Amino acid sequence: MPSTGRGPRTVAYQYDDGGRKAAGWKGTGGDCVTRAIAIASGRPYQEVYDRLAEGNATQRISKRERVAQGRTGRRTALHGIFTKRKWFKDYMKELGFEWTATMGIGTGCQVHVRADELPPEGRLVLSLSKHFAAYVDGVLRDTWDCSRDGTRCVYGYYTMKEMTP
Repeated sequence: MPSTGRGPRTVAYQYDDGGRKAAGWKGTGGDCVTRAIAIASGRPYQEVYDRLAEGNATQRISKRERVAQGRTGRRTALHGIFTKRKWFKDYMKELGFEWTATMGIGTGCQVHVRADELPPEGRLVLSLSKHFAAYVDGVLRDTWDCSRDGTRCVYGYYTMKEMTP
């Protein structure tokens, strides 16, 4: 029988903007990567934003990314981040995160945003379809409940191995 509402299959949710409003930002934006990293790492939103914006501004524009001019080659992190880039992976490693893939080519979705499929403890940055979200000690922390009642697929996640100053 499918889950209807909050049960053991879904996750607890807590509103958290990652310090966006406290940093002086207004409105909404495509800054889910910044928010998720700020929440999971415990670092200030503006610090994470500045680092991601710098990486975005200095990355080389490939042929595939020419259509995404709003995200590449500009010093901004409001219109998304190419999280497959080496500079991004290096930044996550620098912060003390380790990547765990939960989906492979042809395997289908193996892990969903559900309490019984994610680690119960730890500081995670979840990679979802067109979205990143923080998952801290079993609680989904974001500006909206992106779990889709436990049906949203997790492509992989970064786990914080050590807190860095």
